[in-house]
Amino acid sequence: MDRDPSSAAQDYRCSGLTYDGHKGTDFALPDRAAMAAGVTVRAAAGGVVKGLRDGMQDNAPLSEVRGRECGNGAVIDNGNGWETQYCHLKRGSLRVTDAQKISEGDVIGQVGQSGKAAFPHLHLSLRHNGQPVDPFDPKGSDCTTVPSDTLWQDTPPYRAGGLIAVGFADHVPSYAAIKAGDAGRDTLSPDAPAMVIYGYSYGTQKDDVLRLSLSGPNGVVIEKDVIMDKPQAQSFRAIG
Repeated sequence: MDRDPSSAAQDYRCSGLTYDGHKGTDFALPDRAAMAAGVTVRAAAGGVVKGLRDGMQDNAPLSEVRGRECGNGAVIDNGNGWETQYCHLKRGSLRVTDAQKISEGDVIGQVGQSGKAAFPHLHLSLRHNGQPVDPFDPKGSDCTTVPSDTLWQDTPPYRAGGLIAVGFADHVPSYAAIKAGDAGRDTLSPDAPAMVIYGYSYGTQKDDVLRLSLSGPNGVVIEKDVIMDKPQAQSFRAIG
């Protein structure tokens, strides 16, 4: 969730694991293969379904989702001014109905990529009396200190960035193949046209260094430090 009121972006730990105006928490899948396999979304808290939408295509062009950026999803009235919203669910996966009373842990649907979503993920928004609340830091404390009070039963660990996947290929894969989850090869034939190693990362910031190294029985075959030129939610680089 973006805490910075300016055009910049800052999360609750003073880092850039968010973007300008973002009003929720994202839970990303590694690729669309994981989305196709199915990852269940359950209710964080009980309440009554006050709105829902299903039927939107996953990974649709942005021109088709204007005004429906949340994609397929549901809004739950949790009572006492609290509500939760679940966005970008997979088409046809919703398992709740309008005005249905649900309990904590009930299945809402599956993680998808509907609406304005560059990759498969669940966008979870929490609001109190209409105002966004960061479940990692509901009191809005100074981001230089780790919040002592959160709204999670088990607070997810904070990782400002890292690797989603690494793999080998016989050519530089397309970004579409990386995001689909079918770019890597378990083995390469001796007569393969090339040997390429790629790294798929998240949360990179400007001037971060991604080191790619390929070693064989006789030592390092190729190694390169790639300096990232801008902040990116997800990115990939390859050498070979």
